[in-house]
Amino acid sequence: MKVILCEDVENLGAMGSTVKVADGYARNYLIPRKLAVSADSATAKQIEHELAIIRRREEKRREELRQVAAKIEGLTVDIKMRAGEEDKLFGSVTSAMIAEKLAEMGHQIDRKMIHLEEPIKTLGIFTVPVRLMGGIEAQVKVWVSNIVEGAAPEGTE
Repeated sequence: MKVILCEDVENLGAMGSTVKVADGYARNYLIPRKLAVSADSATAKQIEHELAIIRRREEKRREELRQVAAKIEGLTVDIKMRAGEEDKLFGSVTSAMIAEKLAEMGHQIDRKMIHLEEPIKTLGIFTVPVRLMGGIEAQVKVWVSNIVEGAAPEGTE
């Protein structure tokens, strides 16, 4: 089946390109998720019109994500963890923990957008890339510090 892609699809093609895919892949995955429209379903002018609408929506989304990237660029996320000898953590700092701290700061970022090559397992300051969309990336500093023994827990005094 020939389809016209409405968005960039990894390992398939860029938005606006016409590709031939298996019928089931188009019917069950691409078309229901609005990633593509059937090339036989409408006239060429209708498809061009749909693509123009999609491109405008995509550009608006990219601009919104650029603004989000500007807001979170340079933020410092402070995570307190217990550490043992040689500053090794008991456990590790994951992208989900960083996303949770960013949410507490008022920035809703999906954990899948936070790209840690591997979980952080030592104390220190780390720069973590947050990839919001193709080509739009922000750097967030993650400060992993030790919980001070004998100090009152946060929120109590």
